[in-house]
Amino acid sequence: MKRKQLTGTLLGVIIAFLGLLWLLQGAGILHLCPVLCFIDCECLLTGSPFWEAAGAIAFIIGTMVAGVSLRHVETF
Repeated sequence: MKRKQLTGTLLGVIIAFLGLLWLLQGAGILHLCPVLCFIDCECLLTGSPFWEAAGAIAFIIGTMVAGVSLRHVETF
């Protein structure tokens, strides 16, 4: 696997993972408090439609990036 293809695949997986995390937090399924916080940060205990939508979009984009990178690997 070439370095460029590996980088694309890893980037896609990371984006998809973060998108899934945001989706679950926005839907109110997963409750995590901020790890590093500098200004008045609190845990979100209820869902957030914004983060649910942002997570779904990021998950789809990350999955597409990883899929295109993996498909590109198989064609060579």
